[in-house]
Amino acid sequence: MSVIGSDEKVLSSRYMQWYRFSRNPAALIGAVIVLSVLLAALFAPYIVPHPDHAGAVVDFRSRHAAPDMAHWFGADKVGRDIFSRTIFGFRISLLLVFGVLGISVPLGATLGMLAGYFGGWTERIVSGLTNVMLAIPPLVMALAIGNVLEPNLVNAMFAITLIWWTWHARLVYRVSKSISAEDYIEAARMAGASNFHVLTREILPNCIAVISVKTTLDAAFVILFGATLSFLGLGVKPPIPDLGSMVADGRQFLPEKWWEVLAPGFAIFYATLGFNLLGDGLRDMFDVEA
Repeated sequence: MSVIGSDEKVLSSRYMQWYRFSRNPAALIGAVIVLSVLLAALFAPYIVPHPDHAGAVVDFRSRHAAPDMAHWFGADKVGRDIFSRTIFGFRISLLLVFGVLGISVPLGATLGMLAGYFGGWTERIVSGLTNVMLAIPPLVMALAIGNVLEPNLVNAMFAITLIWWTWHARLVYRVSKSISAEDYIEAARMAGASNFHVLTREILPNCIAVISVKTTLDAAFVILFGATLSFLGLGVKPPIPDLGSMVADGRQFLPEKWWEVLAPGFAIFYATLGFNLLGDGLRDMFDVEA
């Protein structure tokens, strides 16, 4: 009976979480935006009118063409379709998000849990390393690494990942340290549970909500950060379409050729808005602070 009652309580809690999310218009809008960005990036070769323009294509007859039926968002300085390149640019932004967060979130969460649970020298080492890394301005660190290494997507991911894990480590450290003081953690230890069991079965599930919210919100910042590096010439190399480098290329032709900046700039805004709205919705759904 207790198991059934526990299952019913879990289902009731999940239903209430979904109810809060589904009643949040901003969260639903964010989910739709994120889904549309993911689908656009995934099916880019099939939905854009000029998929070959994502590569080294030159069409000087369409150079700086204004938006029309042939080029919905206009064409750039060498005649490439901006709409096609913008959709393909979502791929680079999402690769950056998955690459950076796929490394920094597990790394930061693991270090944060270890520091919060074990304390002592583990806590001092992780906290000291985190404080040192947080003392360095992220953009300065990324620019330094980008100048030393060859500008490409892998090095851009490395530059951002080197700093990004610290915020997840600090967040999970606070949560795990608080949970480690709970009575049920002490009861698990007294029952003979191993440290691995306590970390993975007792502490980690209670950190999933804050990690999910933080990761979703961070996706927007990673896109902005990656676009900034590309804008400064430290991102992917041409002719690979990247939203930040497209804005940098088009700004020299402002204000006459405004469409060359508007499309990639709006794409950055669209993607970051979606992740921010979704992250806020998840925060309200889980009722946590991140």
